[in-house]
Amino acid sequence: MKHSTTRQTRRGRGPARRIGRSLAFVLPVVLVLSGTLAVTRVDWSGDPSDSVLAASEASSAKASTARAARAPHEVLRDRLLTELQEEDPGVALTHLQQAVNERPSLADHCATIARALGRAAVKVYGPTRAQSYARPVCDTAFASGVLAAHG
Repeated sequence: MKHSTTRQTRRGRGPARRIGRSLAFVLPVVLVLSGTLAVTRVDWSGDPSDSVLAASEASSAKASTARAARAPHEVLRDRLLTELQEEDPGVALTHLQQAVNERPSLADHCATIARALGRAAVKVYGPTRAQSYARPVCDTAFASGVLAAHG
């Protein structure tokens, strides 16, 4: 009978037991920490302006304002489209290249902006004259925008 008892205790020391022991240690720690964090977030003063609800309303208002605010690449695109109409596509392309050089994060949007400039140039100057302004800013995106607007 001793032999069968030894086998049962050995079976109980497998991976499931180790996972169970780990959970038995980690779970109370997580619960205590989350409870502590929850208690620190409660407004104990009774002033509704300091409540977490008011803070969440303010943060959601900020988020909607941020959504209403436009991304830097959208602002740049609109500014360059205005320049294209007021001056010429060459000036807009030069400023696009300068903006990308100054802010490398705009490089991801360079081709999209250049294509938009190419399409706008066709509307303002016609396909032949718009193509004459093409240069290797953002590869050939301006030229492909001209082609897309013309074709």
